Amino acid sequence: MSRTYTESKQFSKTDFTVSNPPTGDYEDCDFVQCDLSGMDLSGINFTDCRFNECNLSNAKLLNTTFNGAKFSQCKMTGVHFSDCNKVIFDAGFTDCRLDLASFYKLKMKKTVFRSCQLQEADMTEADLTEAVFDTCDLTGTVFDQTHLEKADLRTATGYSIDPERNQIRKAKVALDGLPGLLIKYDLRIG
Repeated sequence: MSRTYTESKQFSKTDFTVSNPPTGDYEDCDFVQCDLSGMDLSGINFTDCRFNECNLSNAKLLNTTFNGAKFSQCKMTGVHFSDCNKVIFDAGFTDCRLDLASFYKLKMKKTVFRSCQLQEADMTEADLTEAVFDTCDLTGTVFDQTHLEKADLRTATGYSIDPERNQIRKAKVALDGLPGLLIKYDLRIG
């Protein structure tokens, strides 16, 4: 099966649920208001691509590469980013809905999540060193054996992170975020 190569193309309001995008390499492409929900994007390489107002909920990402990908105002409920190419994963998220998404064991150093909803996401064993969670809702998100050194959680809400089960050295948290680090002790703060 041959791979396609697509460069600097804009896909606008494309319904990929009718047919999967061709397996191949996409470089510097824009996907605007596209429906990729439930699609099999396995083996596709996205380099410096931008996804705006797209629905990628429950998309299959086995060995998919996101290198320099930017997601803005996208719905990505239930997406298993943990199935992506683990050697190359570089993405940023702004105003995205990532509920029930899995980042299990993914290396995501310096990843920026800005104004995202990540309710009940799985960050188990992920490397989020120096990651930024700017104005994010982390209610029910699982952090277990997660690397959060120097991560910025100052404006994040709803998180519960056990400092004994996660590496949080030099992480930045706001004073009102401290209960999320102490929840297992059932303390009455205030």
